[in-house]
Amino acid sequence: MPTFGYVVKDKLGKTHTGTLDAESRNTLIEQLWRREFVVLSIEERGHGAFAVLKVGQSHVKSEQLVIFSRQLATMVDSGIPIAQALDVLGDQMEDRTFRQILKKVRGDIEAGSSLSEAIGRHPRAFSHFFVNMVRAGESSGRLDEILDRVAAYIEKVSVLQRKVRASLFYPAFVTVLAIGITTFLLVVIVPKFKEIFLALGGELPVPTQLLLGLSEFIGKYLAYEVLACLALVIGARLYIGTPTGRLWCDRLTLRVPVIGKLLQKVFIARFARTLATLVKSGVPILTALEIVAKTAGNKVVEGAVLAARASIKEGENIASPLALSQVFPTMVTRMISVGEKTGELEKMLTKIADFYENEVDAAVTALTSIIEPLVIAILGVVIGGIVIALFLPIFKISTLVSH
Repeated sequence: MPTFGYVVKDKLGKTHTGTLDAESRNTLIEQLWRREFVVLSIEERGHGAFAVLKVGQSHVKSEQLVIFSRQLATMVDSGIPIAQALDVLGDQMEDRTFRQILKKVRGDIEAGSSLSEAIGRHPRAFSHFFVNMVRAGESSGRLDEILDRVAAYIEKVSVLQRKVRASLFYPAFVTVLAIGITTFLLVVIVPKFKEIFLALGGELPVPTQLLLGLSEFIGKYLAYEVLACLALVIGARLYIGTPTGRLWCDRLTLRVPVIGKLLQKVFIARFARTLATLVKSGVPILTALEIVAKTAGNKVVEGAVLAARASIKEGENIASPLALSQVFPTMVTRMISVGEKTGELEKMLTKIADFYENEVDAAVTALTSIIEPLVIAILGVVIGGIVIALFLPIFKISTLVSH
């Protein structure tokens, strides 16, 4: 999705600048018009995977948002004006970028903007979910309660993400290490043994011949192999940056053995937790489903949620489109259906989120216990195979000498 820089004027004639991700220039103009801004200029800044490389556009860490939400909730509950609370919090934040954003938010509030409008101008720091939760808190008069709920939600989602990353980091690290060690052995060590074997003469065992041939091939075309790998990575990133490529990648990810099931549970837990939090906070269901789709993290799940939103618009239920997507298990869609019929959708979604977060915990533990010995075994077979192939001729010579 392209990133656009914009310059606008508000109702008071004050000029604002910023950046937003949008599907097109016209989509961004409509978004700005809905906020009652007069658009002065729009410029495309980046696109797809390369947009994240822009200086000054990094996301604020979730830990900082949790601290901000909890402390602002406490100050609002104590009767401290929001502008004054933001002034205090701005001085306390460790993140320099976030500190500057809070100063801008405070300035917008003093100029007459609401808190939701002010933070909505900084989408890199405050997500669509955060902005709509704050808007719901403002309209209901329970801003402090909503901010506490936002902090609890961010904490739960962050814990879930950290667990999944930790479970996938170890095998990825060991795999990269194994490739590095194997390449080093083939490029540096094996050629030295080749010189020894040539000096000794005689016919080499088949495994040793294959190993020497592989070593010679890798050493001879190493530069081309590195360039080919880089081209493959760049090409894959560019393709995944397109809507078709992203959908293909996300669909493939869900079909990967073991890992796919784990990620499916993560997406269901996030979907249920996000929707439950929004519904409980009084966000309209159509808006809530739109936010859930944007924060899904997977195009297949996003498509299912948007289909559910279209179903609601036509007066139907949420559960049926989710069941057709084949992403959500029958238990999930049945519980959502019961929640819709009984008026306890938020309660059912919370139960689903709790259940699948526990399932993720169990899956991560099982995955770690399976992958660790598996990776060590593969590493042992690869490196052990190289060592055996190298020493087979020496064993053969030793046998001949003894006879």
